[in-house]
Amino acid sequence: MDSDPFKIIPVGPIRFEHPLRRFARGVTKGKPRIVAIGSSTTAGEGSIRPYPDRLLSMLQSQIPNAKFTMINQGIGGQEAPIELERFDADVIAEKPDLVIWQVGTNAVWQSADSKPPPPTFDETIRAIQDGLIKLHNETSADVILMDLQYLPAVLTPANEEKASAMVEAIGREAKAADGVNLFPRFEFMRALHKVEKVSFDRMVDPGDPTRLHQSDWVTDRVTMALKDAIADGVSRAWSAEAARTG
Repeated sequence: MDSDPFKIIPVGPIRFEHPLRRFARGVTKGKPRIVAIGSSTTAGEGSIRPYPDRLLSMLQSQIPNAKFTMINQGIGGQEAPIELERFDADVIAEKPDLVIWQVGTNAVWQSADSKPPPPTFDETIRAIQDGLIKLHNETSADVILMDLQYLPAVLTPANEEKASAMVEAIGREAKAADGVNLFPRFEFMRALHKVEKVSFDRMVDPGDPTRLHQSDWVTDRVTMALKDAIADGVSRAWSAEAARTG
């Protein structure tokens, strides 16, 4: 039997490719700062408490000796090109130790008839590329890219192929960028549905007729997985630093 806790089935913990060195230093100093930027998943929708609020509470409970600051810069309906325009004021000026950038959903889900129309696939990917370069050049923050939610609105016949392509592209951009980690929300939620057999009725916000937004239950599961990945990334950074200074 495989004893690696990061290979537990059905849905085990997520391990980032890179340790969170800058964020770990912020935690050690006792005042780590997180900026979360994205669309409605980040900002919050309806009565569902958004993941940044939950993540703050979870991290604070796990590491009570540090005073975490969470700056929620989510705006519902936005996508990477518009979010990139806000980076100077809403991200870089906040001097974060960790940036979580949730991207991709609105470019897939919003109709071309929307007002204003959503950015194209290529425009979205270029904005992600430019945003990651900007974060690398103008901050020393660790960066996590969060991809799409796995829910009916992005899995319709009109959207499913675009959603899969967007998930793959976001993964490639995270891999290509220097030190950027991917939080694979789409795959995590797909495993909840396909492996743990959690119904979409439980995963979707019951007050959302579009079937796009996460329920309270699944938002908690996603946030817990993100918190565990962050905590592991901090622990690995501390271990590497201890080995270096030995």
